[in-house]
Amino acid sequence: MQEPLVKIFSGRQSRYLAEKIAKAYHTELGKSEVINFSDGEFQTSYEENVRGRDVFIVQSTFPPAENILELLMMIDAAKRASARKIVAVIPYFGYARQDRKDKPRVSIGSKMITNLLTTAGIDRLITIDLHADQIQGFLDIPVDHLYASVIFYPYLKQLNLPNLMMASPDTGGTRRAASYAKGLNTGFAICYKQRSRPNVVENMQLIGDVEGKDIVLVDDIIDTAGTITKAGELIMKKGANSVRALATHAIFSGNAHENLKNSPFTEIIVTDTVPIKEPYDKVKVLSTATLFAEVIKRVENYESISSLFNLGSSIK
Repeated sequence: MQEPLVKIFSGRQSRYLAEKIAKAYHTELGKSEVINFSDGEFQTSYEENVRGRDVFIVQSTFPPAENILELLMMIDAAKRASARKIVAVIPYFGYARQDRKDKPRVSIGSKMITNLLTTAGIDRLITIDLHADQIQGFLDIPVDHLYASVIFYPYLKQLNLPNLMMASPDTGGTRRAASYAKGLNTGFAICYKQRSRPNVVENMQLIGDVEGKDIVLVDDIIDTAGTITKAGELIMKKGANSVRALATHAIFSGNAHENLKNSPFTEIIVTDTVPIKEPYDKVKVLSTATLFAEVIKRVENYESISSLFNLGSSIK
């Protein structure tokens, strides 16, 4: 019996998601190993044949930076083992917030990461809800940029909120909130913030009327949760019926858990691109596994991926 052409592997930190992706693809997760040495170095290896196979490596690049290095070494190992094609599946693309020089003498971290990926030998990148769309242009290989909206839309619709309205916690997310509002046929509001320093919001104002509405604050990342909780508090003060937070990537660093537990949010809706170490009742996690499995299938069969994200589409 001929072995399957597609082989799905995983880095250590994304195995929880890779196993679900492999199951949705109706295959077994490939066998790989990481050997740790006493000085802190490690070595990656594939414990099965990948010669002539299409290798899909699932690994989000959230901290520590060792996750990026492990992904790069797995790419290199696949290339040296004569894989036919190497695709990096990066559910959460770390360093995406470093997409430009916002002050003198700083690195553009996301450009450096894409350079490392292409130098290591990937033929394609699959990711979801990049913080900055222009990162796709940092690579000279195909990039499948997926949207979690296809997962969130059905969930929001089944909530049957009587006065649903979308909102953005900052002006940078205006286009995202407007897109969700269009897809769900609602209005949207915008919170305008001023920062004194990174992760610290000094002042916030609301643009739009939220009185009597059921608000969903939509963002791509919840990091310390400072901005989004402040936006939620402001929205409730302005007379909203309820407020929910919705984000693709649940980084939850620093005081995030404390901020969210003490927030006015009825619910915090996120995906599983990043593992949540301290889940609690307010947090609703929707899986991206079926979406990634469907995209892998379409990549292999040279089928349309963009059609997945037409208005009204959903992933079963």
